Amino acid sequence: MPIQRVASKWKKTIILKHREYLRPYIPDTRKYSLEHLKEMLELYGTVYVKPDLGTYGIGVMSAEYWTDELDPAPIRQYKLRYGIESELFPTLEELHASISAKIGQKLNLIQQGIDMLTYRRRKFDLRALVQLTPQRTWETTGFIGRLAAPQKIITNHHGGGSIMTIEDLLGPYLTPKEFASLYKEMKNVGVHTAATLARKYRNLKEIGLDIAIDQGFKIWILEVNTLPALFPFKTLQNKDIYKKIRRYAVAYGRLKA
Repeated sequence: MPIQRVASKWKKTIILKHREYLRPYIPDTRKYSLEHLKEMLELYGTVYVKPDLGTYGIGVMSAEYWTDELDPAPIRQYKLRYGIESELFPTLEELHASISAKIGQKLNLIQQGIDMLTYRRRKFDLRALVQLTPQRTWETTGFIGRLAAPQKIITNHHGGGSIMTIEDLLGPYLTPKEFASLYKEMKNVGVHTAATLARKYRNLKEIGLDIAIDQGFKIWILEVNTLPALFPFKTLQNKDIYKKIRRYAVAYGRLKA
């Protein structure tokens, strides 16, 4: 049986939202529309627009309220960011027109913006790898940190992001005891996410879980990838982590022995 892949972010979100344990970890996510853009900007101030079927962060945009703080009589505008480009719009309708021109007829999602922790003023998120063990249980086998390139809104390698350890990224914020607690919670979230999706998709064998940590140290599930890259985990100093990842991947047929 081939390993199951699930492309649609929307389908995965709907399944996870039905699991009571996971619901608090899922940002408000809806199908993109002018109505949802208006509502969610009012609620959160910043939102992300992303293709339902996109990969590598291609096509991800952020929209936010923007005022020039140096202006003695600042007027609220709307700022749209994509790649390292940004545009300002005086009205919500013009912002929506620009987004609509970029996304065309394809289904895009709009997601609550998270006030993420930063490292040297750059955003970062964490990638958790969750795998099916040879005993047919789920295990969160590794974590890497992904630091956005300067001025960029996406963190992944293809968008110029760099890999760091989660200890280096979270260390300035947490005591060892707090780190251990958050680490355990993230591992549990990974296992619950994989197990929940596997009830619907029987041949799922692995997931990559993109996690944001906000300023209050709350965990958020940004996205679930069912074809996660394994090579970044080779860079970890603890080589036992990648050895286990590889052993599990061989057992369920992703890699050759």
